[in-house]
Amino acid sequence: MKNPFTPITGLLLAGSFLLLSGNMALAAKDAGHGKDYRTFHASGKIDYGHIKDSYTADLSMYLAGNQFMVMEELIRNFQKSHPEIGSIFVETIPPGQILKGQLLKQGSIEGKKIAMNPDLYASVNLGHLKKLKGKGRMDDYMIYIHNKLALMVAKGNPKDIKGPEDLGRDDLVQSHPNPLTEGIFKFYGSKMLRDLGLYEKVTGNAQCKGCWAIPGKTWFTQRHHRETPQRIEEGKADVGIVWTTEISHAKATGRNVDGVAIPSPYNQQDRVGYAIGPLRDGRNPENARAFLEYLASDDAQSIYAKYGFVPATAEELRLKPIP
Repeated sequence: MKNPFTPITGLLLAGSFLLLSGNMALAAKDAGHGKDYRTFHASGKIDYGHIKDSYTADLSMYLAGNQFMVMEELIRNFQKSHPEIGSIFVETIPPGQILKGQLLKQGSIEGKKIAMNPDLYASVNLGHLKKLKGKGRMDDYMIYIHNKLALMVAKGNPKDIKGPEDLGRDDLVQSHPNPLTEGIFKFYGSKMLRDLGLYEKVTGNAQCKGCWAIPGKTWFTQRHHRETPQRIEEGKADVGIVWTTEISHAKATGRNVDGVAIPSPYNQQDRVGYAIGPLRDGRNPENARAFLEYLASDDAQSIYAKYGFVPATAEELRLKPIP
């Protein structure tokens, strides 16, 4: 039998792979990933994608990405009372990706190295902070906000999706956060699907990102809070697991999406707590402490609540040793 992979077909396959890679890179760019790296200046100026600022800013924070919509108002309000903190670098991407690719080993963004020692790190999983404690790099933490899961659908809900049980339907194309770096899925969405008895049907037990978990049926994103609304708007997906705050933000900014509530306990509202702590090797410990004090203020909690987050209790907002 002849080898079907002739030099010509090999070139065609290589070309197809390059085209696919290029399309994926373009999709990521179109999804606005560059906006997940911002430098806020006391003058009011915002720089996007200045990764080098992670080494020089007066305050550097790497935060769980799904609070990206809050940052501009939150940082501006903080800087009003702390004008001496001239520049604040904020990264908002999946916390697992931050931990594994930037805090525990040298990472790079678009070919540029990013600092391994931000002043503050926040995750939706306290276990991430425990790992840093085990490395001798973090001692204290606090829970500063809460969130819950919801389903994002196209505007008007044309597929008549009523709740999480509908994720078992065969007529839906789904877009979900990946299980490798997205805490929303790794710790919460996957549990919901398992509790519903739908995990294998929805995911095919795949472990990947930026990929088809089940070809033509379930897509795992690179960064869900930017890709899922785009995929739904473009007709590439019918539904996706997101945080309820992302639906509020998308609708407030005129995106053609709607939301379907997930009832408790499936929405994980009693389990989702955002944990933040200062790194021992951060360059600006005093500025980090100032921001933690601000997060516990009524101003900060009100801003988060405005975007759909659930405020933390007074006890949760007290800095305490990582267990």
